[in-house]
Amino acid sequence: MKRTALHHRCWAEIDLAAFERNLKRIQAALPQRMRYVAVVKADAYGHGMPQIVRRLMQSGVDYFAVANAAEALDIRHMGAGWPILLLSPLLPEEDTLLIEHDLTATVSTEAECERLHALAKKHSTKIKIHLKVDTGMGRLGVWHTEATALLQTINALTALKLEGVYTHFSSADSDPAFTQTQRERFLAVLLEAAPLPEGLLIHADNSAGIDSLRGDSPFNAVRIGLLQFGIPPYPQSALGRVTVEPVFSFHTRVGLVKDLPAGTDISYARSCQLSRDSRLAVLTAGYGDGVPLGLSNRGAVLLHGQRCPILGRVTMDQTIIDVTDCPAAQIGDHAVLIGRDLGSEITATEFSGLAETIPWETLCSVTKRVIRVYVGSREL
Repeated sequence: MKRTALHHRCWAEIDLAAFERNLKRIQAALPQRMRYVAVVKADAYGHGMPQIVRRLMQSGVDYFAVANAAEALDIRHMGAGWPILLLSPLLPEEDTLLIEHDLTATVSTEAECERLHALAKKHSTKIKIHLKVDTGMGRLGVWHTEATALLQTINALTALKLEGVYTHFSSADSDPAFTQTQRERFLAVLLEAAPLPEGLLIHADNSAGIDSLRGDSPFNAVRIGLLQFGIPPYPQSALGRVTVEPVFSFHTRVGLVKDLPAGTDISYARSCQLSRDSRLAVLTAGYGDGVPLGLSNRGAVLLHGQRCPILGRVTMDQTIIDVTDCPAAQIGDHAVLIGRDLGSEITATEFSGLAETIPWETLCSVTKRVIRVYVGSREL
């Protein structure tokens, strides 16, 4: 049991040594031709942008990908020269940041391309772009049957520098047949647009890795997000078989222990009624910290290595658990929401599944009032 932050009411521990080991294993699994695009959006999936990005820089990843310009500037302030791809569309008033901070835009439409081209011409420079192709996600990207025409337009816009082409799979974890359809649509675009500029970054897969690692694949980059933090999104995939360790764990403490008789209603809306005389503990964390409402009456925490069920509705600042079968429970005890304790473990995947959500949302939902404690590695 970790005791590094028992002066906090609720905290997340980020194991930087485990993170560094994960990076080495992922890099070792990538073919030499494959470039590592580290996805660090949403404060590096809740792990903390500065601490994570510094270690990614030190490990020698090839590229960073973020959601928006503000996140890109956080990285740029840590180091010049690193390629940074914005995965979301730019608002017009953000366009000049591409020039000022040497950032790469994702484009989906002819209008975006013309807008950026006019800006680059005005400043006598070139703006770097990646073209996104919509192969069935229905979000960003030019529809795949129109992609070749847009590539031709981009080639004629001399103030734009096309550095990459990519797509995004909608159902890589649940629908391999449709994922293959998307892949074939994207490959058809690449074939129709051939020859493409030399050195173009071509990427489709995220941490799933599925087919991009094959030697005959045209892909030369893979976007790595959740996997580097020790959560294999799709274990059946090529990169999903890389052994990684959890980096993130989530902790709180017992603020109160009390006894209540059978028949007592618990928490808001009286969604739980005690079936026996019970001892309860009130934890000093709730949905205001990132404990999902979906864990009400179905989740559990680890206390002294035992699983103690959550009773009633999770509230903003507290969560109630049943410690009747954990007689050692007392005020001040350390409770584990995600992580290991005395041989027992609740993974981020299990935690998310019980809350009917996904690990991506779980990590991003741990709020700013939860202290991040960094352990297991030297400070840079």
